[in-house]
Amino acid sequence: MLRAPFDWIDREAERRESAGLVRTLRPRDADQDLLDLASNDYLGLTRHPAVTAAAAEAAHRWGAGATGSRLVTGTTALHAELERELAAFCGFEAALVFSSGYAANLAALTALGPHGSLIVSDAGNHASIVDGCRLARARTEVVPHTDPEAVRKALDAHGGSALVVSDSVFSVDGDAAPLAQLAETCREFTAALVVDDAHGLGVLGEGGRGALHGAGLAGADDVVATVTLSKSLGSQGGAVLGPARVIRHLVNAARTFIFDTGLAPAAAGGALAALRLLRAEPGLAGRARSVAAELHGRLTAAGHAAVRPDAAVVSVRAPSPEAALAWAANCRAAGLVVGCFRPPSVPDGVSRIRLTARADLTEQQIDQAVGTILRTAPAA
Repeated sequence: MLRAPFDWIDREAERRESAGLVRTLRPRDADQDLLDLASNDYLGLTRHPAVTAAAAEAAHRWGAGATGSRLVTGTTALHAELERELAAFCGFEAALVFSSGYAANLAALTALGPHGSLIVSDAGNHASIVDGCRLARARTEVVPHTDPEAVRKALDAHGGSALVVSDSVFSVDGDAAPLAQLAETCREFTAALVVDDAHGLGVLGEGGRGALHGAGLAGADDVVATVTLSKSLGSQGGAVLGPARVIRHLVNAARTFIFDTGLAPAAAGGALAALRLLRAEPGLAGRARSVAAELHGRLTAAGHAAVRPDAAVVSVRAPSPEAALAWAANCRAAGLVVGCFRPPSVPDGVSRIRLTARADLTEQQIDQAVGTILRTAPAA
């Protein structure tokens, strides 16, 4: 019998402890002397002088915060400029900026998945997509990972208004969705395609214009993209890109746009500066991919199991949650920061350490990273 309202939390904590799944916050120093392969700073732009200067200038000019929702006082000329340039760079008609990529996914799915419609969602999709599906009034059907035939069967059985949603690059293993096949299947059933390109923007497509641009789908009237500004663009926030009528609908119907405070001006200014750097240096995208390929090649050659990366994410499997946690801790003690993915963050239940390749890594840093991972690897 419960003696206090939150006694059940103690039992949950004990369960997590016994399963090796306790998560803790680890504040980092601004000048930590560690090699970072855990962040999503794929292009190494978050500390670029042009990006930090633009963020500081925006804060001085517009203030520390947006001061209100986008429809009240939270839209500045800087937000509008970022939306125009982001849409043009990625090849879409229009864009709408949100306070996070999570909010962007919730907006797209809840506003575009009305009652009576169907959302078909890949089993490997990000948690923000899962939550967007739960909040939408549409019925959701989860299909096996990267399986266009399963998508086709779900759409065929429904026979009505529908949309298909998928990550472009899946954050656990770094594998890519079959976007061309998904688009073909959607068009067979007059369904919309919504793609979360968080891990594709800045890494895939011509000059980093994203996975949809690379697949020839950017700007199509039946395709919507969501992106983050917190990965390749080194800032914070998210956006939805698509046909102008879709963006107008989100302005009027998406609750995470209407009721959320707008993106801080500093984040908008930093993201815009990073976008302009990417446009001026298109080779950054290819460099991030080549670093990922080198990390994968050297680690698999040493006998470790990892999925070949389609973008900049390299995940290396660990024998257990406890082993993954210890591996990440030992890497950190040796000067290398890596990600640690354990259940329930991994849909297949297999724990991993996760590396994010960066375009600014030197060959010496790659050698350091590979050597540290191999020296600290747990026994199989």
